[in-house]
Parts: sequence; C-alpha cells; structure tokens
Amino acid sequence: MDTPVLQSQTKPAVVDRFKRFYRDLSSVRVNEFSKVYAENIIFRDPVHELRGAGDLLGYLEGLCERVELCQFEYLDELITENKAYIKWNMNFRHPSLGKEVHTVRGMSHIEFGDHIHYHEDIYDLGEMLYEHLPLLGVATRYLKRRLAA
Repeated sequence: MDTPVLQSQTKPAVVDRFKRFYRDLSSVRVNEFSKVYAENIIFRDPVHELRGAGDLLGYLEGLCERVELCQFEYLDELITENKAYIKWNMNFRHPSLGKEVHTVRGMSHIEFGDHIHYHEDIYDLGEMLYEHLPLLGVATRYLKRRLAA
C-alpha cells in the first residue's frame, strides 16, 4: 500500500508539471504536454476514454478551440509515490452556455512514473453541462431537488 506524501516531503515533479499544465488551459502547450504524459496514456472522464498521447492531445486541442476560458483552481491533494488525487474547481466559459463563467468541482486521479500513464477526471456532467441548457437544465435541477428530499 502506498504511503501518502507528507507536507515536508517533496512531491514528484510530474505532479507539479500536471498542475501547471492545467492551471490555465486556454491553449495546449504541446512542448509541456510531452513532459507531462506518457505515450501510452489512458485518459478517462464521464464522456471519454482515450488511449495514447495523440488521441488525448487531439481531444485537448479541440477542447481549447471551443472554450473561451478554462482555468483550474486546486483545492486539495493526496499524493503517494506513484499516484495522486487532486481536487479542483474548473472555471470555464463556453459560447454555447452564455457569457458567464461556470464552475464545476471535480477530482483528477493520476498514476505516474516519470510521466503520467493514467489520468481519470471525475466530475458531475449534469453540473457542467445539462444544468445550463434551457430545457434539460430545468429537468436536471428538478430531479436533483427531488432526489435530495
């Protein structure tokens, strides 16, 4: 079993590179991407499962073309020798969701050696997307309220 990294210990450099890479994702910096991810990266989120650096890079480049703003605020982290769990708020603005900045809370689970070979993002897709669409938003918020009662 992995032992959590204590605050006094130095965290792996790849974790710092990962957080720097995503802090402001207004454009993909390809030279930094290759310093963060292994060629055989497996990436998962509520919508995708991608395999390989080329597929992930293409996905991120497409994402950056569609959003007007995408910044991550890091809230907490748990780091072991070869894994990290990083809690974040993603602040984003997408032209199809209006002019306001939306915030979604999530967590990234990464596994690494010198580079990240597994990356999974966990977040509420409804909070990110469905709640901001006119008809779906009303239905999604209604269902959430009903389930919470």
